[in-house]
Parts: sequence; C-alpha cells; structure tokens
Amino acid sequence: MRLSTVILPVRRWSEGGREVWQRAEELGFHAAYTYDHLSWRVPFRDGPWFGAVPTLTAAAAATSRMRLGTLVTSPNFRHPVTLAKELISLDDISDGRITLGIGAGGNGFDAYALLGAGEEPWTPRERADHFAEFVALLDRLLTEDAVTYEGEHYSAHEVRNVPGCVQRPRLPFAVAATGPRGLRLAARYGQAWVTTGDPKVSAAGTPEQSHAAIAGQIEKLGAACEAVGRDAGKLPKTLLTGFTPDRPLDSVDAFVDFAGRHGELGIDEIVLHWPIDDTIFAADLSVFERIAAEGMAQLAG
Repeated sequence: MRLSTVILPVRRWSEGGREVWQRAEELGFHAAYTYDHLSWRVPFRDGPWFGAVPTLTAAAAATSRMRLGTLVTSPNFRHPVTLAKELISLDDISDGRITLGIGAGGNGFDAYALLGAGEEPWTPRERADHFAEFVALLDRLLTEDAVTYEGEHYSAHEVRNVPGCVQRPRLPFAVAATGPRGLRLAARYGQAWVTTGDPKVSAAGTPEQSHAAIAGQIEKLGAACEAVGRDAGKLPKTLLTGFTPDRPLDSVDAFVDFAGRHGELGIDEIVLHWPIDDTIFAADLSVFERIAAEGMAQLAG
C-alpha cells in the first residue's frame, strides 16, 4: 500500500505554498495531489484558491522524487485539446511524475462558471456523456502525434502534440468513478481507480457501512474489468479520504486500523488531506506527520 496526500491550492506560493509541497516530499509521501476546480465549497469558496496546473508546475520545480497530480480534473471547465497540451508540458517539466486524476465532475460552482444566459448545468446523464467522450479523446491526444476528431461534444482538427508525454504511451489516468459508465471507463482507460466512498453512507452512516459500500464498489469495478478482459486485481485502487465516517487522522493507531481494513478490500493507495484549520480537513499537523513517518511502517509490521 502507498500513502499519499492532497494539498488544496489555498496558499500563496511565497507564503507557505512551496514549503508544504517540499515538506510532503520530505515526509516520504508517494504522491501529492491537488484539486482542479475554479473554486470549491464553503468556506473555500470566498477565500484564496489557485489554479491546479500552475500549482503543479511550481511543485514540480520545487520537488524531485514525489509523484504529482490532480484529484480530480473534470470536463466541467476543461477541453481535452487544451488540457492535453498543458499535461504534456507538465509531464515534461516534472520529468514524468504526473498522474491525471479525472472524473465526471459535479454540480458545484465549476458547473455554473461558464454558463451563458439561459443555459442550465449538465444533468448527471449529460455529465456522463461528456466524460466518456472527454476521456476517449484525451487518450488519443496524449498518445498520437496528430489528431482529428469530430464528436457530439468535442472537436479536434489536425491537433499536434509533439513530442508527447515523457511517460509512455502517456501519463497515467486515475479514473474516479462509481457508476456503471464511469467504471467501464476506468476499466478501459485507467491506470488506477479512485473512490471517495459512498456519499449517501458518508452523510449519515457508520464506518462499517462505509467499508461495506466501498467493497461493493470494488466488486462492480471487477465486473467492469471482466467485461473488457482486464484483471481487476492488477488495476490499482485509490481511496481519497475525508468523505467517509472514519477518522483516520485521530491517531497513528486509528490510521493503521483504517488503512489495514481498506487494504484487505484491495485498496492500494490511501490519500490524506493535508490539514487546514477551521475546515472539514482540520487535524493535528503533528499527528498527521507522525502518520506519514510511522503509519506505513506499522502497517507493514
């Protein structure tokens, strides 16, 4: 199992931003991710929030070993043609350390930001339609030197992406999905699968119910992989924490228990939010750092 963190883009680079990413590498995290939103939920909505790609570019220059990426990018305000160019550049700058976490997106602030007068946000089905086409086209853009495509939602006309990614055939996709269509995309295009648990259980359920829900998601992922002739056991599975009823950051022992139980389900990577005071991600930084330094060793022992 690997331990990673997600660092929300809320700090000015000159006022602690750089140091957090460098500290994550010092602590030995496998990867450090960031959210890719224009803005996020309250209380972050009205506070500082920086762009994911520039932040990751700066992080790539400030670190040397740790993997970097998004959890997650969505079609809500991205176009695959422009995103592909940014990803190829970012993969080059980082010397092949980028993972693209990618999902269908939700109905939050990003879904409204680019709407014209009288336009409505996409329905869940429309989001799924965009996501399926987005992933397939992005896969081509990152693996082919020249792409022409005319789809229902996206177009690409003689788009050049030379020299391509440092990572071959392209940088890895970590596909966040729990529904049937998204799981099929993860099975076909993903180099990893991402879950945050079941939102219905997280709202009012217990850790045991959440554990069972994630087990059910993994079972459905297995069926999706089987349908395309893929071994689900060889598809890495990532749990982004902070959205289940569990409290893995209360202590090192709490984390070890949490990680062990989810490892038994087949989770390969646990992602912890870097603590932010006065938010849902508030936690004791000293405990968080002890988990990073000691937790995985105790789990292995």
